[in-house]
Amino acid sequence: MSSLTSDPNQTDINTIIRPPYFFISGFINIPYMKYYYFVLCFVYIISLVGNTFVMTGIYLDRSLHSPKYIAVFNLAFTDVCESTALVPKLLDMFLFSRQLISYDQCLTSLFFVFLFITMQSFNLTILSYDRLVAICCPLRYHMMVTHRSMLQLTGAAWTFAVLMVLISVCLITRLSFCRSLVINSYFCDHGPLFRLAAPCSNVVPNQMMAYLNPCIVLYLPMVFIISSYICITHALFTITLPQDRLRAIKTCTSHLILVAIFYLPVILTYVLQSLIPTNARIINLSLTSILPPMLNPIIYVLKTEEFKVSVKKLLRRGAVRAVSRVKPT
Repeated sequence: MSSLTSDPNQTDINTIIRPPYFFISGFINIPYMKYYYFVLCFVYIISLVGNTFVMTGIYLDRSLHSPKYIAVFNLAFTDVCESTALVPKLLDMFLFSRQLISYDQCLTSLFFVFLFITMQSFNLTILSYDRLVAICCPLRYHMMVTHRSMLQLTGAAWTFAVLMVLISVCLITRLSFCRSLVINSYFCDHGPLFRLAAPCSNVVPNQMMAYLNPCIVLYLPMVFIISSYICITHALFTITLPQDRLRAIKTCTSHLILVAIFYLPVILTYVLQSLIPTNARIINLSLTSILPPMLNPIIYVLKTEEFKVSVKKLLRRGAVRAVSRVKPT
């Protein structure tokens, strides 16, 4: 299938060639890849259960109805959506050898996968802002971080993410694909897709978006998060009581772990992509897309004290209700 091409004779200066389908190449010449897909299936199920549990816990426990947990709920929601947009289709393609994907399905998949990945980054940035205000401006926290301001931030992030990804997708619809139709990735990835049209169309606008998107989605949020933690570190040194300093550090640990898990692998892949073999790049990016949604709820349950207290409270309440329903014999 690597020789799959469109008909170059169809090319005309006023004609846009949109092929009926593309072929997703996936991993090339790697033995026992089916075991890897089964691992992805297991990770997806854990991610689905874990994030649903986090969202249910936040919804049911009124003590978690604080501005911070609007962002946590939104992160869990985008984790579920991103995993669902990517993993089931990936498993269907490679486990059952259905690697042909229609033009419209390809662009739809590209839109939703990149939308939810973008929102994951923006959610981590919003949580970083929450920690920055909580530690550096504790007296003004409840004035600066309110339900209204957090909803506005989240709404603005969704709107900006939709517009940004929509522009990338719309720029692809103007391209003609007159040569190869094989996408060298594990889904309809933006870069490998628009580069197929390079021999037949002007892809400069697409290249500009390919450089702009990582800057907006990865590098700028990372710069903000690093800057915020520099300020937080400075503020921690001004705290005199060791127990207060320790409590402040604990509130940041879970967020820092989430940031490291999400940003470091994907940024290293983008920076070193010319040095990394195709298979290694695809494995790294697929794991980067799948593992954070699974680990996020685990980290929040294990590392966030108020969430652990909430879970215990909900479990206790559920146990009491179960006992009360049992009729005495």
